[in-house]
Amino acid sequence: MSIIKEHLIKRDHFEKVSGQAQYVDDLQIKGLLHGKLFRSTVAKARIKSITLPKLPDGYAIIDYKDVPGKNAVAMVDTDTPIFAVDRVEYISEPILLVVGEDVKVINQILKAIVVVYEEEEPIFDPLKSPVTFYEYTYSKGDPERAFKEADRVFEEQLHTGYQEQAYLECQGMIGESDGENIYVHGSMQCPFYLHNALKLALGISDDSKINVKFDFTGGAFGGKEDYPSVLACQVAVAAYKLKRPVKIVLDRREDISTTSKRHPCYMVYRTALKDNKIIGLDIDVTYDGGAYKTLSMVVLQRGLIGACGVYTVPNLKVHGRAVKTNTVPNGAFRGFGGPQTFFGMELHMEHLAQELGYTPLDFKEKYMARQGDVTSTCGQYHDYIAFPEMIAKIDQMSGYKQKYGAYGLPQKGRYRKGIGLSLVYHGCGFTGNGERDIIKSKLKVIKHADNTIEILSANTDMGQGLKTTFTEIVMHILQVRPEQVIFVNPQTVKVPNSGPTVASRSMMVVGKLLERACLKLKADWKQGEEQLVEENYIHPDCLIPFTLDPMMHGDAYPTYSWSANVVEVKVDTLTGLTEVLGAWGVYDVGVPIDEEIVRGQMEGGLLQAIGYGGMEQLSAVNGRIRNNSLSDYIIPTAKDVDHLEVDFVENPYPYGPFGAKGAGELPCVGGAPAYIAAVEQALNCRLYHTPVSMEDILKELEAQNHF
Repeated sequence: MSIIKEHLIKRDHFEKVSGQAQYVDDLQIKGLLHGKLFRSTVAKARIKSITLPKLPDGYAIIDYKDVPGKNAVAMVDTDTPIFAVDRVEYISEPILLVVGEDVKVINQILKAIVVVYEEEEPIFDPLKSPVTFYEYTYSKGDPERAFKEADRVFEEQLHTGYQEQAYLECQGMIGESDGENIYVHGSMQCPFYLHNALKLALGISDDSKINVKFDFTGGAFGGKEDYPSVLACQVAVAAYKLKRPVKIVLDRREDISTTSKRHPCYMVYRTALKDNKIIGLDIDVTYDGGAYKTLSMVVLQRGLIGACGVYTVPNLKVHGRAVKTNTVPNGAFRGFGGPQTFFGMELHMEHLAQELGYTPLDFKEKYMARQGDVTSTCGQYHDYIAFPEMIAKIDQMSGYKQKYGAYGLPQKGRYRKGIGLSLVYHGCGFTGNGERDIIKSKLKVIKHADNTIEILSANTDMGQGLKTTFTEIVMHILQVRPEQVIFVNPQTVKVPNSGPTVASRSMMVVGKLLERACLKLKADWKQGEEQLVEENYIHPDCLIPFTLDPMMHGDAYPTYSWSANVVEVKVDTLTGLTEVLGAWGVYDVGVPIDEEIVRGQMEGGLLQAIGYGGMEQLSAVNGRIRNNSLSDYIIPTAKDVDHLEVDFVENPYPYGPFGAKGAGELPCVGGAPAYIAAVEQALNCRLYHTPVSMEDILKELEAQNHF
């Protein structure tokens, strides 16, 4: 096992640090035209008229009438238009695309376009929305009886805000066409998602006429799962009509203002208590989906499945919905619905512990899941859950128990300290039977005659290190050098559909296919001959079948990755500023493949989650994103957490390569509740939302008559 954990210099390291890597905006193509979108300036309206200026030679305006197929972007549903037809549903909705050689001229054309709107009353408050996109309810045990028998019911309302992915490279896409075939490439996570969207938009049924290629991508965090399909359809329609390459690259303000965010979430937690014990939970959740459905169905499902956190409660009812508002559509973000409800449950458990006179950790340990327990959806935790080892390790690293006791004593003076702990999981792979029934991953490995090994997979490396870790699997099994392994940026005409690079599935699911393919190749190695091995996904047969109808039931995930997180803070009661004194995370991701790469994932994700807890304030006023630059949407840097330390417990998963499980999303789940719990202890108060700002802290101090 130790060999597979050793570090290999990233396969794309030198290309990136030397500047040789070509990102979408670096690409210069003969005959290239630039495109910029004309967008709605109102949140909800009928379009009464559009007046266009006279266009210079060589410039064109593309709209919905130019779409040769269906004017819809295929995601989970097809309600998102490529271009608005006769109405708009949010500020910045695309109406027209102006295309030409000179961006300055394009900007002049954009300024000269006049749209007359008949405005309608928009909905900005998701709790008042009359339109429900998706809705689910499930239960376990007899929650109604539990609440009747309770001697006390403890109820809280909590909510979480937006979060912007803030990837280094903004969204960008290029479309090329000869009027019959289409080639789209750019910054993305999921080439076959785009391929599927282009088939619908262009009305092309022949897969071979569409090629989608993954260009070097400068970060994603989920933000390049859904939105690239929108951009791909827009550039493809323009290129298809004009028979010239068309490039759209968003600038930072446009990117933040118009692309999908983490869903804001509103939660009501009701706990039935009897003899100071939890006997039942009733949880109601509302996700703000924005103007269109995008990926809200699956975000909602994951959030509801995790609404009870890592705890085993005998009687449980969970209900939730994703609703429409006239705001920018929300979509995928690292953690995918989980950070919202895990925040809710962890804060609720903190507050319950205080109510009942326990320390938070002692209280959580009473209910935390163990192997064999029934899950919230009446599945089973089939594998060992290493919380005892994780808690012992993180306490040793952070001094949590000792510090929690010390900071619980009355504090005086300007500066107050607090420490918070969270316990969370992330379900590995697609929710429910998605891997078996929808994705059906395929992977190929070719041994060329010169004994080089080529990996043919649709999965992408947007910075997380997949090119390297997949190479290491091949190296370890076939005993070859890294330069003998070929893994180029995928394109859909060449690779099989191994599924999207999302849901912490690439290593556990597709990496397992790669492991199996290499073992077959090793067993049948023919020196100097070309050989092809193909592997298809096999669903673990130990799982309890999952269903959504009539309610969620069964094993929602084949397995889970787990983490314990601690954050320590110092609050300045004069200014409201918070300093993070330390952050610690202990993770069970099975067996880390290239521990140095996984460590980087954990450190970055934990920092990102702390930003979600206390720094990343995204303000939307009347449907308009106000702080739409990295000057006023602030994300944490290494200087904001001087001491950040992560470690692992090894807990091999039998259905993952070398025992690996999902890793990438896990660290983004637990940082925010640990941070808020630490601030609560420092201020001796209860907080009910994230992120918590300096102004929030000052208001709390004012309410305590601190000044």
